[in-house]
Amino acid sequence: MFADATLATIFVGLMGLSVLIYAVLDGYDLGVGILLPLENENQKDQMIASIGPFWDANETWLVLAVGLLLIAFPTAHSIILKALYLPASIMLIGLILRGVAFDFRAKVKQTRKATWDKVFKAGSLITSCCQGFMLGMYVMGFEHSLAAYLFSFLSAIGVTMGYAMIGSAWLILKTSGELQLRAIGWARWCGRLAFVGIIGVCIVNPLINDFVLERWTQMPTAFFISAIPALCFILLVLNDRVLNTLPLPQDKGCWLPFMLTVIIFICCFAGLALSFFPWVVPGQLTIWQAASAPDSLRFILWGALIVIPCILAYTIFSYRIFWGKVEDLRYY
Repeated sequence: MFADATLATIFVGLMGLSVLIYAVLDGYDLGVGILLPLENENQKDQMIASIGPFWDANETWLVLAVGLLLIAFPTAHSIILKALYLPASIMLIGLILRGVAFDFRAKVKQTRKATWDKVFKAGSLITSCCQGFMLGMYVMGFEHSLAAYLFSFLSAIGVTMGYAMIGSAWLILKTSGELQLRAIGWARWCGRLAFVGIIGVCIVNPLINDFVLERWTQMPTAFFISAIPALCFILLVLNDRVLNTLPLPQDKGCWLPFMLTVIIFICCFAGLALSFFPWVVPGQLTIWQAASAPDSLRFILWGALIVIPCILAYTIFSYRIFWGKVEDLRYY
């Protein structure tokens, strides 16, 4: 059906697609949690309502990505999870806190609701910071040094700002009135801070990874990779200009910040993919060295070709059903 080398490429592509979709979809609902205002009850309810139908299903893509890593690249899974065991465990705690807080805030007495709002916000911050820290450690090749930890902490802040940026863009799309105006301000500042994080990764990445430096300086890959930061800069400037014009009459263009932010996320992901491919563990294992037996991959591929379209289908269906501006939060 497929050559052995092609099978590994297919599975790393499916895993990359899962991570990208997770970063966009769960990124915006993590961002909404990060931005949750603790002083305004009505705005809190509107923000929770904007992600209510989607947030739990969005995490499916993270489970899929980790599952593909385990079954298709078990050696890499072992190395990566061993290196990231502590931040991954803390991230799971953050995800659990979010899930518990989301349900409990609707069940407890009104006087205790604020406590669970704080827990939801804390869980969102913990999750996003841990994901950013793990990304930083991955870029640093899982090096245990002061410089690696400092960069990983900066990466944690950058990813958190990126999630807050796409979360605020989601709120611009889904809300109106005072909350939408507030979200426009959040998007403007988060976009500027996220740009600083993108520049930091672009500077550090080739300095610490020789194979990345070689790829960034040799043609023709250098041409494509250098175009990605330039495109990100253009999109961020364009997004900032768009935000300065919002809101427009009849709420025209409210979808533009979210669309531009999604494209920025895709560009950042493409930059990392082009920089590290075919390494699945930077400097240690390529996808072909880490891949499962070809017969196993062929068998698993049939399952993936059934499961992934189903997940995509119900994701698209749910967004189609709950499209439009958010309504008042109701629990039944």
